[in-house]
Amino acid sequence: MEYSVNKLAKLAGVSPRTLRYYDEIGLLSPRRISSNGYRVYGQKEVDLLQQILFYRELGVPLDEIKKIVWSKDYNGLAALQGHLAALKARKEQIELLISTVEKTIAAAKGEIAMNDKEKFEGFKRKLIDENEIQYGREVREKYGDGTVDAANARIMSMTAEQYENLQRLTSEINESLKIAFEQGDPSSELAQKVCALHKEWLGYFWNHYSKEAHLGLVQTYVDDPRFRKYYDAIAEGCAEFFRDAIKIFCQ
Repeated sequence: MEYSVNKLAKLAGVSPRTLRYYDEIGLLSPRRISSNGYRVYGQKEVDLLQQILFYRELGVPLDEIKKIVWSKDYNGLAALQGHLAALKARKEQIELLISTVEKTIAAAKGEIAMNDKEKFEGFKRKLIDENEIQYGREVREKYGDGTVDAANARIMSMTAEQYENLQRLTSEINESLKIAFEQGDPSSELAQKVCALHKEWLGYFWNHYSKEAHLGLVQTYVDDPRFRKYYDAIAEGCAEFFRDAIKIFCQ
């Protein structure tokens, strides 16, 4: 079966403008162009659009989706299995958050006693699941399943105080990094303080620290478009500045 832009947009629940944009960026092109100049999509394009929308639902940026679906190693079945695993993880995360809220309400009514660790279980699981969805594949390929699983275990074992400190530390790093970047000197006292804070931040995830691993990580902040987007949201060019500051710090 073939679809026009409008019919496929209606079927998929997206706008015709979205499909035209996907064509413009080379993410999803029509099967053919009709004699009157209209885009026509076939079954292959329908299946690909489904995959694209799965990735979008999981928060993957369009440029990253394009790399994935047009890779010579792309496997549609494996991708579907990955989507299913990610969605199940999200389901578990939501169920855990619901359970945490229900327990908190019951504790507030005096019906049960709730310890501090239980109050943060859902939030810690959410942090792990979001990291797995956005960066899991690349990080596991680079550092191995054992390293990533150990880091996740460290997160889940955090006390309420440690979790709150991690959130505070993350905010302090980002706020101080923005100011240091505006000063323009990666060797400045403030920039190097940010690096020291980042080393402390890594201690919440890593069992062992090394300068080589630290340098490798911040280089990923520059090379990987998702990490770069996060740091450049603080200030354009911030990823490179942070990498340069860490290089000085590790010397």
